[in-house]
Amino acid sequence: MTSSILNQRNAVSANLTEWWPVLLGLIALYIPTYYALSTSLWGSDDQAHGPIVLMVVLFLIWQSRETLKPNPSVETWPVLGSFSLAFGLLCYTLGRSQDIFLLDIGSQIPVLAGILLLTRGMPALKAMWFPLFFILFMIPLPGVFLDAVTLPMKMAVSYVAENVLFWVGYPIARAGVILQIGPYQLLVADACAGMHTLISLEALGLLYLNLVKHNSLFRNITLAILIVPISFTANVIRVMVLTLVTYHFGDEAGQGFIHGFAGMVLFMVALILIMGVDSMLQLGVKRWDKRNMRLSGGDLQK
Repeated sequence: MTSSILNQRNAVSANLTEWWPVLLGLIALYIPTYYALSTSLWGSDDQAHGPIVLMVVLFLIWQSRETLKPNPSVETWPVLGSFSLAFGLLCYTLGRSQDIFLLDIGSQIPVLAGILLLTRGMPALKAMWFPLFFILFMIPLPGVFLDAVTLPMKMAVSYVAENVLFWVGYPIARAGVILQIGPYQLLVADACAGMHTLISLEALGLLYLNLVKHNSLFRNITLAILIVPISFTANVIRVMVLTLVTYHFGDEAGQGFIHGFAGMVLFMVALILIMGVDSMLQLGVKRWDKRNMRLSGGDLQK
């Protein structure tokens, strides 16, 4: 028993000895990046999800930490790993020197992938693919792309919200992305129905998929595709809630605490919708499996 504990301690010590220079190097590289983010982009509503994404990435890496232990039987990939690491460092250098967050933050993916290939081989990279992929949700998209996508999204959300509330019987009209309900005018802002909200909700849905780990490929792919209309629906519900609060309780209520709280409601609604759709897909998959079993059983009897 004592020798087993000693062996475990020695293994942990050896693992720490091997990894601490790598960790120090990563800290030296990316602490300036995250400091710049914390004093700029992460202070805006559009990129407020950045710190949450970072915490999720660190949590997912910690969950897969077993793959970082030494394994003499695993073959490393020195050529591919060196190329990935060199490419990542090149992106980092260009991004830091030119203040391009797209390259600066994005460089973490090839840098970490290269380190894994050089030290633990392909099995570790396969185990860590989702944390590396999730880093994408921290990367700010180009403004030209955001402007081109955000306006049609806001128009669509405004249109659906107006028609639903008008159908229910509220005195509402719309001019572009401005909703007029009673004596109040509400502008559907980027934060309410923009691309950043969709990205945040997409990240939430993919994280849910990763945590539940369904065996059904059909269920995973279908739910991943449906996350987009689910996110759109959650945005519509958020705009409707803010519109109704403003109409019934005044402009101060709609733009005060309730406006911020509506952001939490958005994610709660999205998560409930994702879980509800997932339950329906689970029921459908079970019925399909039972039907196939009956058919195969009938064929066997014949």
